[in-house]
Amino acid sequence: MILNTFIFDMDGVIIDSEPFWRQAQIKILSTYNVTVTVEDCIKNTMGKRIDDVALTWCQLHQLSINPKSLEKEIITAVVQLITEKGKAKKGLFELLDFLKKNNFNIALATSSSKPIIDAVFNKLNIAHYFKVVCSADDEEYGKPHPAIYLKAAKLLKVPTGNCLVLEDSVTGLIAAKAASINTIVIPEDKNDPRFTLANNIYTSMLDVINYLKTLTDQTL
Repeated sequence: MILNTFIFDMDGVIIDSEPFWRQAQIKILSTYNVTVTVEDCIKNTMGKRIDDVALTWCQLHQLSINPKSLEKEIITAVVQLITEKGKAKKGLFELLDFLKKNNFNIALATSSSKPIIDAVFNKLNIAHYFKVVCSADDEEYGKPHPAIYLKAAKLLKVPTGNCLVLEDSVTGLIAAKAASINTIVIPEDKNDPRFTLANNIYTSMLDVINYLKTLTDQTL
């Protein structure tokens, strides 16, 4: 197999937006007299798409509001935070340039909705790097179901064996591995034993570049 395709997750990988998601959830839920912590968000909603996030909170706290309303409020809050405070994760631009220089197909496969994707791409000015953009909005099932990664490979017309995925969450890792794709993770908690499922674990995208450089010319 020829390794020629690199698929990014977005939240927590391309941009340090996980704190924004937690901040937004905590703030919006407080307006409904529900108190949750950062740890609650990590445990219950990290890596999930927004409809699952909203439904999770409604079910856990027996909220009478429509989950779709909660979903829209959280998205609006996250978009605002990204626009005001969003920053690229360490090594992003270097990795994108390396992949482009080495003729990789570059794709995005994220649990986030299109307004979030647009906010990130606009903030970081990176849309031109991506040949394919897949949002879980367009899939029946979100991560950890592999559908979104299978869709990205299909749109690029490449076998999953030709792909590498970069993830930060256990949910995303499970999705990518279920799609039979080699997966690199840059986790928030490297000590979580569930990340041993990954092919490689690194601390930044600069490490990912060094890993790619070690691959033989035949592999690349």
